[in-house]
Amino acid sequence: MSNATKELELDCKVVEGCGAIERIIQPRDKELGGFSVRRVLPTVGRKQVGPWVFFDHMGPAELPAGSGISVRPHPHVNLATVTYLFEGEMLHRDSLGSEQVIRPGDLNLMVAGRGIVHSERQRPEVTAHPQRIHGLQLWLALPEAMEECEPAFLHYPSEALPRTTVEGVALRVMMGAAYGLRSPVRTDAETLYVEADLQPGQRLRLPDAEERAVYVASGRLQARDNTLPAHAMAVFEAQAGIEVEAIEASRIAIVGGERLGPRFMEWNFVSSRRERIEQAKADWKAGRFPKVPGDEAEFIPLPE
Repeated sequence: MSNATKELELDCKVVEGCGAIERIIQPRDKELGGFSVRRVLPTVGRKQVGPWVFFDHMGPAELPAGSGISVRPHPHVNLATVTYLFEGEMLHRDSLGSEQVIRPGDLNLMVAGRGIVHSERQRPEVTAHPQRIHGLQLWLALPEAMEECEPAFLHYPSEALPRTTVEGVALRVMMGAAYGLRSPVRTDAETLYVEADLQPGQRLRLPDAEERAVYVASGRLQARDNTLPAHAMAVFEAQAGIEVEAIEASRIAIVGGERLGPRFMEWNFVSSRRERIEQAKADWKAGRFPKVPGDEAEFIPLPE
């Protein structure tokens, strides 16, 4: 997704944690084109968790026939984006010539590097009928040495992402290594992303990482003395042996990895250098970014 404004931080309720929890972030819903989006990262006091610098949860939303998601071409630099759907379908196109439908369980990774433009639309055969859309849009900072790498797009179908069961908990390792599995998804820094579904009373020990957090996409968890409601993110201290327990059926995302240096973030740009963002803004205004084949007629202007 593209941001409607230059500023990325949204107003979240932040609760100081106790025990192994550093803080609990509870984002507020923001209406965006007929459905709600919750922006968990960045927020005041917590800009990133490991390499993850942006975390949006969109939907679930019921869209009537004749409507749908239509995000015009927009640019990114010095980051990687991850798109993952629980429900629905989206069509990705980019300036490399990629055209890829993403469906539930698949993972799209787009490495912007020195610069890329993409759009997120839906096929007419999808928008012709009522539909339900629900998913995550995440951004990763790139290590400084990789920020200006060649842009790339990689699609990983659902069956390519390894699955296992731990103490009865069904999970998938989306990125990085955990629970004895390693995902095939490209990573440029030490990265953790695990999806798990817990039934009431089930417990799951969190994998170790320099930084990590748990987002409750649905359900309710218990972590030490803290209750984590749906749509809350708990950022954990770097302690070993931490467990979460499901109070009710819960779908969670565990994210984290190595701590990267601070990043500047404005609109759709992320970089370790402020001047790089200013250059990207100037390039977009001047039309110096490449076009998206098959989607050349429209674009999102730089917010002023």
